[in-house]
Amino acid sequence: MFSREQGNDLMTPVPAYGFPGLKDGDRWCLCARRWLEALDAGVAPPVSIQATHERVLEIMELDLLLPYAVDLPRHG
Repeated sequence: MFSREQGNDLMTPVPAYGFPGLKDGDRWCLCARRWLEALDAGVAPPVSIQATHERVLEIMELDLLLPYAVDLPRHG
């Protein structure tokens, strides 16, 4: 997982904080700048556009996200 390689391990449980660790299929919030880092590394994760705050558009164009959207109908 890209975030773990960058020092943000979300897979390992942390019982002291009641955090069970993420499992395959879980959804979590990823900051826009980290998502761009993953995109540049060729490993950008899927995105829920409907759960993405509009302020992300201050950092990147919507066209970058759309190919990774999992909650929009596909045309063509």
